[in-house]
Amino acid sequence: MGKQPFQLAYQSSYEYIRDKILSGELPRGTKLVEERLAEEIGVSRTPVRESIRKLEQEGLIKQKRVVNPSSMDLRNIFQVRILLEGFSARCAASYMSEETLERLYACITTARNGTIEETMKANKEFHDIIVQSSNNPQMIDIIDRMQSIIYLFRKTVVYHKRPFLIDEHEEIYQAISAHDGDRAERLMQEHLQADLDFCLHLLKA
Repeated sequence: MGKQPFQLAYQSSYEYIRDKILSGELPRGTKLVEERLAEEIGVSRTPVRESIRKLEQEGLIKQKRVVNPSSMDLRNIFQVRILLEGFSARCAASYMSEETLERLYACITTARNGTIEETMKANKEFHDIIVQSSNNPQMIDIIDRMQSIIYLFRKTVVYHKRPFLIDEHEEIYQAISAHDGDRAERLMQEHLQADLDFCLHLLKA
């Protein structure tokens, strides 16, 4: 198998497995069987194995099973986000351009008025824009590698309509817009803590 066909097989396997996990078609705790997945996708086992390895790095799979995050896993993931995204919000308050601020505000408008899918996308973009503002490639890379697991939690807070979610985004935007780094950092940390508390509450339920 040449490089190009393998890359295509790997990409389609990765997207197929990831999307099934994120949509809930492969429920938490499901054991992944390479042979069966390879047959379903119509590829050999090697690209499937590589896809599973990448999804393990992204935190969606653990020991060949769809991740079923414990409350400790949740706390650990959010601890990293609270530190890095809080710092990014502080940086954004110093460096964000007017044009980027407008894009940030557009995310809030879309999230308030859009469908659930549009809200999901707008919320992701809101956080991504702020992380990019750190101008720190290492930090951006760490958050990027967590995107799939972050998506699962974002889906939880959006689908279960966590109160004040968009209001908090607007407050963060206002702090960044006013170049108030201390406030932007604190608000982002409180926002993510509220997401964590909400997810933990649902986990217990």
